[in-house]
Amino acid sequence: MTLFDFFLLFAKIACLTFGGGYAMVPLFQYEIVTHHGFLSAADFANLVAVAQVTPGPIGFNSATFVGYRTCGFFGAFAATFGVVLPSFLIIVAISFILDAFESAKAVKYAFFGIRAGVLALILK
Repeated sequence: MTLFDFFLLFAKIACLTFGGGYAMVPLFQYEIVTHHGFLSAADFANLVAVAQVTPGPIGFNSATFVGYRTCGFFGAFAATFGVVLPSFLIIVAISFILDAFESAKAVKYAFFGIRAGVLALILK
């Protein structure tokens, strides 16, 4: 498996999951243990345990560990970049869309209400 294929594998996992790193764990298990056999089931259980206690999101930590274990430093970079890139591109696209509608009154009022709601939650 080339580094680009490795990148695409983790980018696919990131694109197909919604809900954060814990939502990625079942897809990680299927792709890493069952489909490709990069890790054994016991190694994957250890991976999840270590990724939970390591600072940072579990999806990033898991991708970095699997990448490093499979392909070394560049594998860790490719896997982590694959997990990060789809979310980053979606946020950039949303920022351009919000920027285009920023002057609309409905959007201004919605953000005003959201700010008030966040302030109330913080003060509570």
